Amino acid sequence: MKEECLICKAPLEYLEADELMECAICHKQEPSKTRCVEGHYVCNECHTAGLDSIVGVCLDETSKNPIEITNRMMALPFCHMHGPEHHVMVGAALLTAYRNAGGDIDLPQALGEIMSRGRRVPGGTCGFWGACGAGISSGMFVSIVAKSTPLAEEPYVLCHRMTAKSLDAIADMGGPRCCKRNSYIAIQQAIDFAKEQLGIEMESQKVVCEYSRQNNQCIGRRCPFSKANA
Repeated sequence: MKEECLICKAPLEYLEADELMECAICHKQEPSKTRCVEGHYVCNECHTAGLDSIVGVCLDETSKNPIEITNRMMALPFCHMHGPEHHVMVGAALLTAYRNAGGDIDLPQALGEIMSRGRRVPGGTCGFWGACGAGISSGMFVSIVAKSTPLAEEPYVLCHRMTAKSLDAIADMGGPRCCKRNSYIAIQQAIDFAKEQLGIEMESQKVVCEYSRQNNQCIGRRCPFSKANA
């Protein structure tokens, strides 16, 4: 699925400043910088409809490989080429693989937390906030497993370092953004971090992107996951 309007399939455009927009599906009004060139706007809640299905997917998972888990979630009907659903999926895949690799967490509770937190990170944060939501999601993963709060000491440090590690790697890759590429980068960074800092060794695999033809802004061979580099 290319980056296009869910209503009319027209290309999306990104504004420099918020404008009050009305969701074409639920008719909620809210400020946003994103709409299609025909003027249609779809809110984050409607864009991620069906995201709840990942809880069932993750609870049934036995894999210790968060990339493998993420690939399964990316293939589900609710997941678009780009969108805020990735801000939940990265953390959910990491929490699931972490538990399956021996991490001591209550997975249903942890998944509820990542759903709640990740859904609050709107689309476009990579360009508008200077912090990719997929990278933030990896920090949420560490925050949840380390039981961090604003008053914590070591857990506070750990989750900040995780987010910084992911965002640094995403920045090194450069723009324009790709939600699939950034998700894979954040997960790879989290796999290493969990082994080094949390003592849990998740599994990994070589990533070969299956979505390049659906991404109008694909950076081609510059992407480490491009089929051209396989």
